[in-house]
Amino acid sequence: MDRNLGVYLVTDAGLSGDRSTIEVVEAAIRGGVDVVQLREKGRPAKERYRLGLELRELTREAGVTLIVNDRVDIAGAIGADGVHVGDDDLPLSVAGERLGADAILGRSVSTPEAAREAERAGADYLGVGAVFPTGSKQTDPEQSEIGLERVRAIREATDLPFVGIGGITPDTAGDVVEAGADGVAVISAIAGAEDPAAATRRLGEAIR
Repeated sequence: MDRNLGVYLVTDAGLSGDRSTIEVVEAAIRGGVDVVQLREKGRPAKERYRLGLELRELTREAGVTLIVNDRVDIAGAIGADGVHVGDDDLPLSVAGERLGADAILGRSVSTPEAAREAERAGADYLGVGAVFPTGSKQTDPEQSEIGLERVRAIREATDLPFVGIGGITPDTAGDVVEAGADGVAVISAIAGAEDPAAATRRLGEAIR
């Protein structure tokens, strides 16, 4: 995978106000989003599958990478570009076997040791966090508010591209990239913004 992770949107209808996930993704595409991850953890598999088919069509037309969070079966069923897994999901090796050699494999990490382990296991990129306080995901203390120093340590530990995630806004995105990240992954900074397209553009400008 190249290092152009840029602005990486993680979907969550619960943080999108009165907008649908499709509307948020359409706006993010207009704003120049680089990667979209289908998350939607609270939805049944059938709904995530149907939503995924719509997102696959949108992202394919826009030339945007589509990743599915944790569900290797849904990623394969909708023809996603890859899957992102965490500590409680299938091992990277199993995900790779099921999705094929061309699939992009992402892994969530919070420490340099975990980053090195993920690189050895075959990850193509990492999600590093939570960098700042976040209300969108429950994390263990070791994985909460890891800060920019930990981001720098993870950069020194691995050559893999990675996005910082967790509480990142347009005001802090540049700091995360300066600390070593190749992009930033956000949920509420786009989904909860008054203008998701403008928020996506601001994040892109901050990264650049």
